[in-house]
Amino acid sequence: MKRIRYHHGDLRATLMDACLRLIENEGLAAVSLRRVAREAGVSSGAPYHHFADRAALLSALSIDGFQQLATYMITARAASPDPLTALTELGDAYVRFSREHPAQFRLMFRPELSQPEKHPAANAAGDAAFNVLVDTVADGVAAGALPADRADTLAVAWWGLAHGLASLWLDGHLEKRSEQMGTHAPELVDTIMRMFTTLIPPDPSTA
Repeated sequence: MKRIRYHHGDLRATLMDACLRLIENEGLAAVSLRRVAREAGVSSGAPYHHFADRAALLSALSIDGFQQLATYMITARAASPDPLTALTELGDAYVRFSREHPAQFRLMFRPELSQPEKHPAANAAGDAAFNVLVDTVADGVAAGALPADRADTLAVAWWGLAHGLASLWLDGHLEKRSEQMGTHAPELVDTIMRMFTTLIPPDPSTA
């Protein structure tokens, strides 16, 4: 097998990329450190320089995924003119991330594989991504556009909506339903996220 060349210090990234390719092509069940090494074109012992076992590798991919997701959301929030628009844009960013990184997205929400209880950094990365949403909701509360007593509930509701749309799209259901409705999946996602923000009552204390 032709070995993939990588610069010194890039072995970890090379192995992570190889693992994602393996997941995309053959599924999570195909992942082992030996198979990842073969996919990367390195020796069978090379992965152990960076990952103690399969779960450690999958945890690293989960952490990287949540960090990328947070970046998508932070960028969307920064480009939005107000908190309610930001919530819509965050939803679009969440779904877009899932579309651009489907294998990684699925892995991020499979704790039995990455074993976050043994790798707490995975939980921390997930919390950091979620906190981008929490901070955006807090902006809405501060602006009087969202009720303070429902802030936590709204954050979870938004997450459930965005994650559900992302999962439906990855499974092929959203595109099918969009066609039946005479629209396209990206437009449907945007419409639903905007509809969500219009249904939220403002903070009554500011009325």
